[in-house]
Amino acid sequence: MDRAPAPTDDIRALIAELDRTLAELYPPEQRHGLVLDAIFQPHIRFFLARSEAGAVGCGGIALFSDFAEVKRMYVRPSARGQGVAQAVLARLETEAREAGCDVLRLETGESQQAAIRLYERAGFSRRTAFGDYATMPPAMIATSIFFEKRLG
Repeated sequence: MDRAPAPTDDIRALIAELDRTLAELYPPEQRHGLVLDAIFQPHIRFFLARSEAGAVGCGGIALFSDFAEVKRMYVRPSARGQGVAQAVLARLETEAREAGCDVLRLETGESQQAAIRLYERAGFSRRTAFGDYATMPPAMIATSIFFEKRLG
């Protein structure tokens, strides 16, 4: 899995697929994904997963003073069930640990049941809203589920 310091055509395609998927599941006010340009900021580390078929998944972490947050994690439907999501998540956890973070957090939506199962199997626990989510109006996070994992 390669770190991606800048947007590539593969990353643009994966993020576009992710955005289309989320648009089918949630109204605009309940979609909290970063726009492509925001992904490539100094405090965010972003990764691209590949197989023989090409780019199959991606994900990043945003580093904050007291935690890291999983951002824009996605695996193409054709690559699901092959361990790609687990590999991306493991890489993000390793990256967070190496950056000195003891806690990894994330937000996902209630309609993403496979993602919820992935996070729970990986040792994440449900928690209350955090960071910017904690100050959003309830209607904006009505379908959000928040998770946290201690990395220490």
